[in-house]
Amino acid sequence: MVPFVRLHADRARKTGGVGLGLAIVSHIVRRHEGTLVIATSPLGGAKVETAWPPARTG
Repeated sequence: MVPFVRLHADRARKTGGVGLGLAIVSHIVRRHEGTLVIATSPLGGAKVETAWPPARTG
């Protein structure tokens, strides 16, 4: 995956953002050995789920 890529040319700062949010979240989740799933929400829009490994002790 290439970070910081705008997938839709019609999405720009003036129409709704810079396109970095999910790329940054994905990077953070992967660095912590978690998972990120993005799917269509039954309510409309996107559904974003993260899962994190148990905290390390010691």
